[in-house]
Amino acid sequence: MIQLLTTILLFIILYIFYNVYRSQISGSTSKINLPPGSFGWPFIGESLALLRAGWDGVPERFVHERIEKHGSPLVFKTSLLGDHVAVLCGPAGNKFLFGNENKLVAAWWPLPVRKLFGRCLITIRGDEAKWMRKMLLSYLGPDAFASHYAATMDVVTRRHIELHWRGMEEVNVYQTVKVYAFELACRLFLSLEDPNHIAKLGLLFNIFLKGIVELPIDIPGTRFYSSKRAAAAIRTELTTVIKARRVELEEGKASSSQDLLSHMLSSSDENGKYLTEMEIANNILLLLFAGHDTSTVTITLVMKGLSEHPSVYDKVLKEQLEISKAKEVGELLKWEDIQKMRYTWTVVCEFMRQNPPVTGAFREALVDIEYAGYTIPKGWKLYWSASLAHKDEANFEDVTRFDPSRFEGAGPAPFTYVPFGGGPRMCLGKEFSRLEVLAFLHNIVTSFRWDLLIPDEKIEYDPMATPANGLPIRLYPHKPIYGKL
Repeated sequence: MIQLLTTILLFIILYIFYNVYRSQISGSTSKINLPPGSFGWPFIGESLALLRAGWDGVPERFVHERIEKHGSPLVFKTSLLGDHVAVLCGPAGNKFLFGNENKLVAAWWPLPVRKLFGRCLITIRGDEAKWMRKMLLSYLGPDAFASHYAATMDVVTRRHIELHWRGMEEVNVYQTVKVYAFELACRLFLSLEDPNHIAKLGLLFNIFLKGIVELPIDIPGTRFYSSKRAAAAIRTELTTVIKARRVELEEGKASSSQDLLSHMLSSSDENGKYLTEMEIANNILLLLFAGHDTSTVTITLVMKGLSEHPSVYDKVLKEQLEISKAKEVGELLKWEDIQKMRYTWTVVCEFMRQNPPVTGAFREALVDIEYAGYTIPKGWKLYWSASLAHKDEANFEDVTRFDPSRFEGAGPAPFTYVPFGGGPRMCLGKEFSRLEVLAFLHNIVTSFRWDLLIPDEKIEYDPMATPANGLPIRLYPHKPIYGKL
């Protein structure tokens, strides 16, 4: 009873706060030609409608319904997670936002994300963000991967498949690939090898992920509360690892190029300033997220799609076998091998078009913005939707048809295909994800065929595209082939 009264009282306080806030800003916006739309309910706005569309597996529905309701195909206003938001629709909106980064708009994330990740690349701006991005790209960019990461990924992938797939009749793809992706990130970023330590971090990380798109209600029993506690526990674990590595570097027992952690500890800006231990922990938390969950989702959805399209699977298998047969027995993948996986990558791209792992992202207006005949006030948030652009007949002919050839040659028109975002804030882990996905697919396709145990399994967005039951499959191993272990 006390908890119920507390909840009601909290809602009343939030309602009063919202109305006071709205009355304060109404005068400043009453004479502005705002985009059409609705702010929805007090405080929560239209957040539940956005979340519900994701849970139903059709995140673009939220945008489509409001375009139709308000009669504005380019932009409309709404309120999400306590903020006034202008949703910019389609390629024109994507081009505007990506092309005006740090001019008219800047990267912005909802309060739950900012609170959970703390001070890191996605929550800072200006010269500091530029330096940090450049520093991280020197480890995560194509040049770094071309040197030795392909072989390391292949080693981890082969070991994972031997331990978790070989000899199994049935596998839950999402849960199993999640273990793989997290192990790989821990290996490449932190040089962690202890399976118990990785498992402990992985358990905390799964709790942490559930609070990213929740309302920031920090009371026991909420997802956000549990997520915040998990994030604190992860930082404690990471800080211990960071302190130990710092000592190893000082004693010459580790090198500055050993992994991402050593790279971050050894890098300073133009003023000679180094990152603090908390800043390093926050950025590693971010990169574990970026290099783990998106790849897990992509691999899972590609495996689902390959089972649903046997002829596509056969073409992917043929390409991968040609790569295997050109190598010595047991020889690891090289960067040059990854570059040969052209058809496989078009297949991955088409699956990401149909079900983008991340549905969209936010920016913040740095000044009053004039767009499509409307004014978007300074401080408002702006949202772009990958799902909307990817599933629009104006951008992709016969949009529901699976067709990897869309990505051959010049590929889709600019700003119509944006699974990694665009502009200066394009996903930092794009190349990491590409290499990880292709290395895994090479090994899994040349080892198995599979059938879906739930053929019509629903895809939910919570917050990323995930099969409702984790995609259980039945495995059928190939006979040993030349070039494989």
